[in-house]
Amino acid sequence: MTSPTSVLLVGGSGFLGLHLIDKYYALQPRPEIHILDIRPIPRKINLKQFSFDPKDIHFHKGNLTSPEEVEDIIRKSKCEVLVHSASPIHGQESHIYTTVNVKGTRNLLDISKKLGIRAFVYTSSAGVIFNGQDIHNGDETWPIPEVPMDAYNETKAIAENMVLEANDEKSNFYTIALRPAGIFGPGDRQLVPGLRQVAKLGQSKFQVGDNNNLFDWTYVGNVADSHVLATQKLLDKTTCSKVSGESFFITNDTPSYFWALARTVWKADGHIDKRIIVLKRPIAILAGYLSEFFSKLLGKEPGLTPFRVKIVCAYRYHNISKAKRLLDYQPNVDIEEGIRRTLLWMDEGLE
Repeated sequence: MTSPTSVLLVGGSGFLGLHLIDKYYALQPRPEIHILDIRPIPRKINLKQFSFDPKDIHFHKGNLTSPEEVEDIIRKSKCEVLVHSASPIHGQESHIYTTVNVKGTRNLLDISKKLGIRAFVYTSSAGVIFNGQDIHNGDETWPIPEVPMDAYNETKAIAENMVLEANDEKSNFYTIALRPAGIFGPGDRQLVPGLRQVAKLGQSKFQVGDNNNLFDWTYVGNVADSHVLATQKLLDKTTCSKVSGESFFITNDTPSYFWALARTVWKADGHIDKRIIVLKRPIAILAGYLSEFFSKLLGKEPGLTPFRVKIVCAYRYHNISKAKRLLDYQPNVDIEEGIRRTLLWMDEGLE
């Protein structure tokens, strides 16, 4: 396969970013790896989880919403490939997503094309086709809904569309969008840590929904693998035209009942509830509205919201046949092994 000589990872110090560094670092010959981020790589890197040496990585502090900073860093890095995985986490104000996901992506695209970058790989989200309705075996032919689920997925969809429209064979500027679903793994500070906190508070006995809805979880290392494969396919003249300007769903290809991952985490920690209290979806949504109302009065963050209930209770699984066929993607780490690695990382207390 054709591998890059140099790559700029935008958001490379983040959760997915660290795994992207690791995967590109493992390529032979190894490309020169640059990072554009607002914060440096964490000082403590668990070498059991990551094999790269931070001293070999070139860090550039910068803001992707600043055209001047972006242009300066791309010129310095002299990169052949740009991988854009930077994005605010869920739960932020809508203007933050617009600024980073839309304006930031626009800057990166325009300047990348101007400076002759050859391949642009964008981390989109499987959520771009989700608006609260069930998704059964959704593939890339599914339309992006006119009414989005939230500002995060709305801006991700806008940015994805910009990325794909920027694909230009005449200018030798090739783009691709990857849509991972339910990412978890070492470095995650939301999903698995949150599940452990739930158990610690004695709340694991409560279950929202009947747990008959299938959901896609994806190990972060597999997501990183898909980015490397996308890069190689874009750089290869025999495959570029087949994948450029295209979007691809990326999952572990093993849909499971929503609460299966949570209970696997709790079981691995030796925590098994003898009795489960099930909150039916209508009751849970009502409780979510009440939680929002009283939390607002008290000036606190609500623990349960109608939005979260809809997420938890919906069917959301996807068909990755396109990624398998055109990117040669296969999930290399299964869910249980992914959970084991995540818990190991957490137990060692490293960043």
